[in-house]
Amino acid sequence: MASKTNEKPEPGVVSQSPKRISSLSQSEASQPSPSSRSSTSSWNEEPVTSNMDISTGHMILSYMEDHLKNKDRLDREWEALCAYEAEPCSTSAASLPQNIKKNRYPDVLPYDHSRVVLNDFSNICGSDYINASTITDHDPRNPAYIATQGPLPHTAADFGRFMVWEQGSVVIVMVTRLMENGVAMCHRYWPEEGSEVYHIYEVHLVSEHIWCDDYLVRSFYLKNLKTSETRTVTQFHFLSWPENGVPSSTKALLEFRRKVNKSYRGRSCPIMVHCSDGIGRTGTYCLIDMVLNRMAKGAKEIDIAATLEHIRDQRGGTVKTKAQFEFALMAVAEEVHAILKALSQ
Repeated sequence: MASKTNEKPEPGVVSQSPKRISSLSQSEASQPSPSSRSSTSSWNEEPVTSNMDISTGHMILSYMEDHLKNKDRLDREWEALCAYEAEPCSTSAASLPQNIKKNRYPDVLPYDHSRVVLNDFSNICGSDYINASTITDHDPRNPAYIATQGPLPHTAADFGRFMVWEQGSVVIVMVTRLMENGVAMCHRYWPEEGSEVYHIYEVHLVSEHIWCDDYLVRSFYLKNLKTSETRTVTQFHFLSWPENGVPSSTKALLEFRRKVNKSYRGRSCPIMVHCSDGIGRTGTYCLIDMVLNRMAKGAKEIDIAATLEHIRDQRGGTVKTKAQFEFALMAVAEEVHAILKALSQ
């Protein structure tokens, strides 16, 4: 099939030898099929790069491998994480009567101190609320991520247009399918093909590339009809991560992350990350990415549990299961192993 495109260019994504495909995947079978998509018959792995020195890498890898082998230690660490309580932890804005219906799950609410505040929305419906949290690493003035739930039908405008526009996000990481086992995980917040107008924003689906069975990449072109400003947003959609579970291997997710970071490189805006609830798969992805980014910048010591507590201080409940926490440990160990292999060549 031909690539789905219009006249707008797509930055950072290169199509390779498109081939005819019958469907996106079984997981998306409940969605109407676009008239055409681009599929990459072979996709190149992104090179592993890091500022880590070999001795630090071996030290971290040894620590991670010992950590994973010691199940008692892992159990104790997870128990301690489950008992951890963030402070402050008020969720009064999320609990207001007018905002309750905007939460996909009643027990997953953003903290008041770290919630995303919609600036322009007061002019439309009198509410600045969306179920989303800023996640910072070192600099509280510059969030590294926006962790958010998958939008509901009545919050799609908040998510897809206003939050993306106001927060300046140009990269979206989506780690859920729209439907899983017959249950809606996320409302579609982009046009299936062509363009749609949402309030004062016109959104075009520029292109959609299936890189492999595990993920695809879409490019959106946004135009503010009031100011004529334009923006291109790239969405990386990981398909093979079940709700409350983990991917079947770390390899695909780590490769996916490298492609996300290659597109994001050099930008100062936050990466928007979402699944269905904005804490399980979203939190696991942010944890892996934050730890590996610290290592890439030359950090000598890595404490993944402390890093998770730091993230949970900003969005409660991130990384929902012990299996997800263990997967994060495995992914970090695997990436360090790949970095050491690249350094030794």
